[in-house]
Amino acid sequence: MKVNDEGIVERGDWLSITPVRGIEKLAIGKTMEQVPKIASRVCGICPIAHTLASIEAMEASIGCEIPKDAKLLRVILHAANRLHSIALHNLLILPDFYIPGTEKKFNMFAKEEPARSVAARIIRLREIGQTIGAIAGGEAIHPSNPRIGGMYRNVSPLAKQKMADLAKEGLVLAHEQMEFMLEVIRNMQSLEYIDVAGKQIPIPKTLGYHNQGVMATSPMYGSSSLDENPTWDPSRWKETRPWEWYMGEVTIDLEDPSYPIGGTTKVGTKANPQMEACNSVPTYDGQPVEVGPRARLATFKNFTERGTFAQHIARQMEYPDCLYTILKCLDSLNTSGRVVADKIPQGDGSMGWAANEAPRGTDIHLTRVKDGKVLWYEMLVPTTWNLPTCSRALTGAPWQIAEMVVRAYDPCVSCATHMIVVNEEDKVVAEKLLQW
Repeated sequence: MKVNDEGIVERGDWLSITPVRGIEKLAIGKTMEQVPKIASRVCGICPIAHTLASIEAMEASIGCEIPKDAKLLRVILHAANRLHSIALHNLLILPDFYIPGTEKKFNMFAKEEPARSVAARIIRLREIGQTIGAIAGGEAIHPSNPRIGGMYRNVSPLAKQKMADLAKEGLVLAHEQMEFMLEVIRNMQSLEYIDVAGKQIPIPKTLGYHNQGVMATSPMYGSSSLDENPTWDPSRWKETRPWEWYMGEVTIDLEDPSYPIGGTTKVGTKANPQMEACNSVPTYDGQPVEVGPRARLATFKNFTERGTFAQHIARQMEYPDCLYTILKCLDSLNTSGRVVADKIPQGDGSMGWAANEAPRGTDIHLTRVKDGKVLWYEMLVPTTWNLPTCSRALTGAPWQIAEMVVRAYDPCVSCATHMIVVNEEDKVVAEKLLQW
């Protein structure tokens, strides 16, 4: 971050320096059944979204339509995962916030109220989401039931009833948790200052604002190139190399040892965002875009609030939608219905893509499949889209609360790491940076 004399961020560069997973190269030459399992391992936070986006990209490439009941099970799995993710994010952000009516921040490990009851409710919501996901998907982490052509198996009537009972319980808890979180967020939004390491830091009313656009393909599930009217267009997407976006080499000349935890980077340290970045910069219609809950609500539900607090508010508003979606799908689910396509083509190399509206935003996988083998593969995950947009959203924030801006995006940076920098001769550039 470049910070002015008043401690306000003039420019923020948020980039990934985690090790490259190499998923897109690993996919080449593998069977279309293998790749979704590989893609789901890119990260431990978003495996459901990657599994579904990858499988549906394969189906889009080969032109395979799946049965209705298979799609219903996938949507149930997706909504259950989003429910679990929202609850998990509540645990991660609450220590940033004050207990309403007090000057005391949340300690989610405290035995006292309200933390004890809130933590219990969050844990139960996560459990409900994971259990429904395990029933519909086979497992709650790396789902084994989704497959090319639909699902391996349908659920029993008893399993359907169990999911419905859990969803009804979860709906009550989700409404309670949403109202609680909205009170907490609105309380913080009304404050003028926040305490950071014993210092009073002003909270700008425009915290996290940016001038980039938003992108979303659906309020809940997603879209693919098989749709009659796809809601994403690959011709409007372009990727930019990191050195065309980030700052060049800089020397750190401001540090604060009191900043939690462990202080800031030491003065004199060299940094080179252009060369250290392990992520590309995707653009849509020529500009970076925000993806995620606020983007979905702005696109489909006329949500007009902006900035960091709007991100949090929008995420809480998605709580009940997860349960309503699950219950609606269960009402339509025929437990005796087919869940595997009658014919699964092997592909002629046509390009197909699928977008899954993951908890963090639009997760797009693109592929070409020929004779059952993957010829080309690309992943445009939510944090890849959000890295450059959040970089600009840091502008105007006191540097001490820049982390709050980043946390609002619920980043999953390991998913977004997929670039190795090469030169014109395809030789790796800055090899030492990649040897950890």
